[in-house]
Amino acid sequence: MSPSRLHPALPFWSLLFPALAAAALALTYGQPLGGLSGVLVGGGIVAAVLTAVHHAEVVAHRVGEPMGTLVLAMAVTVIEVALIVALMLAGGESTAALARDTVFAAIMIVCNGVVGLCVLVGGLRHRVVAFRVEGTSPALAVLAALSTLTLVLPSFTTTTSGPTLSVAQLAFAGVASLTLYGLFVFVQTVRHRDYFLPEGGDQSHAEPPPDRVALLSMGLLVVCLVSVVGLAKTLAPALEAGVRAVGAPPAVVGVLVALLVLLPETVAAVRAAASNRLQTSLNLALGSALASIGLTVPAVAVLSLFLPYPLTLGLGGRDTVLLFLTFIVGVLTLGSGRATVLQGAVHLVLFAVFLFFAVVP
Repeated sequence: MSPSRLHPALPFWSLLFPALAAAALALTYGQPLGGLSGVLVGGGIVAAVLTAVHHAEVVAHRVGEPMGTLVLAMAVTVIEVALIVALMLAGGESTAALARDTVFAAIMIVCNGVVGLCVLVGGLRHRVVAFRVEGTSPALAVLAALSTLTLVLPSFTTTTSGPTLSVAQLAFAGVASLTLYGLFVFVQTVRHRDYFLPEGGDQSHAEPPPDRVALLSMGLLVVCLVSVVGLAKTLAPALEAGVRAVGAPPAVVGVLVALLVLLPETVAAVRAAASNRLQTSLNLALGSALASIGLTVPAVAVLSLFLPYPLTLGLGGRDTVLLFLTFIVGVLTLGSGRATVLQGAVHLVLFAVFLFFAVVP
């Protein structure tokens, strides 16, 4: 059987692009970027992102909601953690705030950029979009608690100087993060699974792909995500040099890394919103932000044991205000079960504010 006829869900390009992205990674990894290598890296990232979205949707269709939306969120977040750790180990003390900057950027990208874009697209196509408050409210509550614990409290503790945590405090924050995230996943997938299903149940009507196709898509998804992160790491020195050249703050590197890593989830979430499946979009978006904190903080807590410098975790006053404003607006948007283009526009304006002040602090 030819690859293109393996299953309608796996067209030939979805088998070819992962190989091309992996080849681009093999040819450029660890090499300084030039004209041709820069094109290879950019093309490889685009190919890997587009294909990752496709294979994630195949796997999601096979396992159903809400487990399907966890697939891409968990996979991308694991790779995000690996990227942060690799950059911190390679960059030394100058990257002490990279984990904070990347996690904060991921929250702002998800809660304002992705949520705002999904609501706007869904509202433009369907006027009013619906979702389950009993699913979105608990997710937002856990996200607010984790964000405050890991990104705000370190600026107010007194055991250590500056926006840092002691070893004991960091260990506690890591355990609390894992506990809350684990409970959320249990509630989402087992205890109250129906709270996270689209209104009217799972709206996928096509026949799910067979197990062998889903397993192949899972493997190709991993290849794509590894390629995205590897190529992004290859691109990171050029990004850092570009940031320094234009005089932008170092935090912009964390923003750019988060944008690259979250691109597959963003595309998948917007496509679901365009198909009038906003609940799926919100599951993916909020789940991604929760996974980002729930996995990143424990990872950097372990990493801190091997670093000769303290990790900078606490946000400054400006970013703390933006974080709290994001959660206030999020509660108002996600508290009614219905949304229109107005709510989407508000979130996108907040996202633009975040991007502007990240570049012009």
